Amino acid sequence: MRRICIIELLSAKMVKSFSAIREDELSNVISSIRSMRGSIVNISEKMFWFTNSVSCRASFGKICKDRNEFITIVKGVLSLIGGFDVADMFPSWKLLHNISGVKSRLDIFLAGTETSSATIIWALAEMIKNPNVLAKAQSEVRQVFKGKKKYDEEDLEKLTYLNLVVKEALRLHPRVPLIGPRECREQADISGYTIPLKIRVLINAWALARDPGCWDDPESFMPERFENSSIDFTGNYFDFIPFGAGRRMCQGMSFGLANVTHALAQLLFTLTGSSLMELIQKNLDMTNIWITATKKNDLLLVATNHSSNEVF
Repeated sequence: MRRICIIELLSAKMVKSFSAIREDELSNVISSIRSMRGSIVNISEKMFWFTNSVSCRASFGKICKDRNEFITIVKGVLSLIGGFDVADMFPSWKLLHNISGVKSRLDIFLAGTETSSATIIWALAEMIKNPNVLAKAQSEVRQVFKGKKKYDEEDLEKLTYLNLVVKEALRLHPRVPLIGPRECREQADISGYTIPLKIRVLINAWALARDPGCWDDPESFMPERFENSSIDFTGNYFDFIPFGAGRRMCQGMSFGLANVTHALAQLLFTLTGSSLMELIQKNLDMTNIWITATKKNDLLLVATNHSSNEVF
């Protein structure tokens, strides 16, 4: 199943072919927001629906008929992830995993929906918190998209600074804070600690990405730290592993990044910075749910009337 997903859904060629789906679903999101002028818009919910629709259409060619029920289930699974599962206490007892049913629910749709939407929200929240970053990213997007009714993959590749923003958002808010578990194939000694053979370990990607010994001013959101840097997502730089590393790193990396970059670019193109800035004091709680690193409270914006080519 893993091999089929990689070839038929997650390869670079297939991810590029889904561009029309992403554009169509983003158009639906923008139209929905435009219809809500004067009202509070739950951007977190909109992005959740967007990433879910893209995942379903890419997999099945259409939106799930029972999408409302499915999204309710997905959100329920997310709450379970942060809770306690008795099967975790006895990992070798396969019967417990079958009874609990938790493991069977964590599929590609959960990963494709929640991880991408949460990254979009964290990137937006951090840009709102850092107006200079917001202005720079928005200026780049509007310059690249200027005079165009539609944009393509080549246009997105020109968004150098926006890609730095995504990297920095994933550094501060990795989608999987704890990577693993992994079983040691041989005994190892690390920093004075002996890791026995066959012991299961978790990698704290969140702590690595905020280690002051590896990063300058690690708690600050500074996309510029990645300028002229060879650090990427491929897992070769172990202080920055938002998608894991090695043979078991996330195979949906390209699919997720495409959804994130497309959505942020379109939102920055249509949002007005002034309306975003109005929410700094009103709705910028940066508290997260630790185990899933999801923003605790939804990001809400207020749709107001502006020029015809802008939403807020």
